[in-house]
Amino acid sequence: MEKELAKTYDPRNIEEKQYQKWVDKKYFHAEVDRSKKPFTIVIPPPNITGQLHMGHALDNTMQDILIRFKRMQGYNALWQPGTDHASIATEVKIIEQLKKEGIEKEDLGREGFLERAWKWKDEYGGRIISQLKKLGSSCDWDRERFTMDEGCSEAVNEVFIKLYKKGYIYKGSRIINWCPICQTSISDAEVEHEEQAGHFWHIKYPIAGEEGFVEIATTRPETMLGDTAVAVHPDDERYQHLIGKKVILPIVNKEIPIVADSYVDKEFGTGVVKITPAHDPNDFEVGKRHNLPEINIMNDDATINEFGGKYAGMDRYEARKLIVKELQELGLLVKIEDHVHNVGIHDRCKTTVEPLIKQQWFVRMDELIKPAIEAVKSGEIQFVPERFDKIYFNWAENIRDWCISRQLWWGHRIPAYYCDKCGEVVVTKSAPEACTKCGHTHLHQDEDTLDTWFSSALWPFSTLGWPEKTEDLDYFYPTDVLVTGYDIIFFWVLRMVFSGYEHMGQKPFSKVLIHGLVRDSQGRKMSKSLGNGIDPLEVIDKYGADALRFSLITGNAPGNDMRFYWERVEASRNFANKVWNASRFIMMNLEKATIGKTIDEKLLTIADKWILSKANTLVKEATENMESFELGIAVQKIYDFIWEEFCDWYIEMVKPRLYSETDETKAAALWTLKHVLVTSLQLLHPYMPFVTEEIYCTLQELSGDLGAESIMISKWPEFNDSYSYTEEAEAVELIKEAVKGIRNVRNEMNVPPSRKATVIVVSENASIRNIFTDSKVFFATLGYASEVFVQADKTGISEDAVSTVIPGAVIYIPFADLVDIEKEIERLQKEKIRLEGELKRVNGMLANPNFINKAPESKLAEERAKLEKYTDMMKQVTERLEHLSK
Repeated sequence: MEKELAKTYDPRNIEEKQYQKWVDKKYFHAEVDRSKKPFTIVIPPPNITGQLHMGHALDNTMQDILIRFKRMQGYNALWQPGTDHASIATEVKIIEQLKKEGIEKEDLGREGFLERAWKWKDEYGGRIISQLKKLGSSCDWDRERFTMDEGCSEAVNEVFIKLYKKGYIYKGSRIINWCPICQTSISDAEVEHEEQAGHFWHIKYPIAGEEGFVEIATTRPETMLGDTAVAVHPDDERYQHLIGKKVILPIVNKEIPIVADSYVDKEFGTGVVKITPAHDPNDFEVGKRHNLPEINIMNDDATINEFGGKYAGMDRYEARKLIVKELQELGLLVKIEDHVHNVGIHDRCKTTVEPLIKQQWFVRMDELIKPAIEAVKSGEIQFVPERFDKIYFNWAENIRDWCISRQLWWGHRIPAYYCDKCGEVVVTKSAPEACTKCGHTHLHQDEDTLDTWFSSALWPFSTLGWPEKTEDLDYFYPTDVLVTGYDIIFFWVLRMVFSGYEHMGQKPFSKVLIHGLVRDSQGRKMSKSLGNGIDPLEVIDKYGADALRFSLITGNAPGNDMRFYWERVEASRNFANKVWNASRFIMMNLEKATIGKTIDEKLLTIADKWILSKANTLVKEATENMESFELGIAVQKIYDFIWEEFCDWYIEMVKPRLYSETDETKAAALWTLKHVLVTSLQLLHPYMPFVTEEIYCTLQELSGDLGAESIMISKWPEFNDSYSYTEEAEAVELIKEAVKGIRNVRNEMNVPPSRKATVIVVSENASIRNIFTDSKVFFATLGYASEVFVQADKTGISEDAVSTVIPGAVIYIPFADLVDIEKEIERLQKEKIRLEGELKRVNGMLANPNFINKAPESKLAEERAKLEKYTDMMKQVTERLEHLSK
């Protein structure tokens, strides 16, 4: 490390070098240490198919800020990293790669395909991790986990078997989300809802054995092939007489019952709904209540199956068109209404998801969910911001049994074995030698794999060694904070919570810090289709990771979306430059002097005490904000202090002392500069780790007395009562008011900074006079003063002196000091001649009858306005000339 900073700040020369140093020195690594209090964050594991996007950048920057902050506070901080195997996303990637080679997935067989999958994972799976490192993420990479590594796989099997034995896992037929393209069930988390223009088809269902019909409306006419009832509300007087009767299902020509069920909304539509238990989750529940048959009319590829009669083999949408046409021909189609509604699509392949009934593995949720609800109600787990607990409760209290099986090869295979002879199901970690029921030795394993969320639900404890009773698990669990976006509260957060209580007997984390989305500058969600996504790596390459991190947190509030602006990143880079240049200036002056670790308080001036007091207050407030997860508020305060108070005010205040060879307080100025610089760097470090580390280590090389070789293992600043210099702080704020007033006056008069002027401070208050007398040296510099006089009255002050008022005092500046009177008279005389010419021209036009009669009203108004303006200007010029001539 050099003993001086380079002339210009270049993140490219710093970031990679510093990051490698941190890794080599194991600064990110945490071991069990009972003498320290642990602080743990588990990373939301990115998919191995993933590439860093702005959401990742925000999420991981927030985690890194918290972990660096806590590490510096003295906690044994562990940020547990890892990646998710992402069943569907990864399988899709590998299938795409195979297709380029002319190979079908089935050609390889399961074992061959998995071999290729692991090879793909080894080749590409670490890409996002290397990108997170570029961002500055201080994860404990020695502990990196993968949801399909040996330990996590062991945890998955343990949980499956345990829940199966307790009766919480079962195999049965229920409604699931089915993707006809990927040919697998998918979780609710993988279903995106988008508004689509569709229709309501109103259809007559004739009443069996009598005249008349009921009218139903549906958005999916093809599912009527699987209708097993129609339903009305039990209190709907319009249909009381029909309950228990039957209707004839059109096209299929079979009788189905009319049932009464409070699920039906009397006010919506006709008040009659078709019930298709095999193709709608609500209908499924109605069907259970009324013991209705469940008829699945679709194949896995969303074509109509044999239950569809003449429509068998047709695509669902093709069948829809022909069914509507047949209904029309039968006179049973009442009308077609345009209808915009939310349609579920698979987030991977964008295919419309089909809700249908299938034999799958499920987790029974009614009991498992109870501790998860109670934990948030009691405050044992808290959402930040609190408003998100309402969404959590809404999801938790209306949860359905969780479909956990997937028709994929990449993932954790379900540990269930079927006897080829008697069909007995044996759930066990490894293949049993014989059937436990009939003793037959031929069994085959279930073909399905588990939902990716099943393994990530165990993440907070599986990553720490569970099901083994490891020391890591005992020490680092439960974790402290989970940082995640509001879009996966229901899916991931909820599942981790109930899994923690079920398998560990306690919460997985104490706080859930929710952040919003990063949108583009127009407020739109970033997406491939809009082409408005911004690659964080591109930003890092152009401006550095610190600038990206800082811009993502500036103005950020928990739970709120934010917009990305290139201008904000540039401003963040400029801030890094400001810190760099200020640090370089301070170090250049420190090189010329020897100062100790402490300073005699008697040598501190009011300026020193003011900045020490300001920095002390900042430490207290920023720390409180960060403890409350108000990261955006904290960083704004740090920014304002460094840029304005420290750089723009204090450094300018102390320059006269630094440049003086005789000033006895020079050492105090240098000590204060160094102390406040180190404090500022430490507060800024979690947000801008690279530039702060480079400056800190250079300063450490120069002085050798900072107490730690790296800023990231230095001690977080603490509030110190001895630096609460309230009186001095108020005094300097008064001087700042005076300086601002002087600068405003000079700006209004266009006086260049190079022109110095006498400044006279008049105050009847002796204490105020003392403040300005003691601060003459720096007050003169900041106020562009050639001399500073402090007095009790206006004696000797000329009448033409300009003034500015501050609390308890008036500041005067002789007019002649600000303006060269002879030159000003000459300038004003020229201006008078110009105005006389303008007034002569305007008056001449307005006195000309031809102009008055012919000119449009707008032109007349324009000339009258000019006359008024020039008259007013002439009055001011004349008055100024008279005044100056005296």
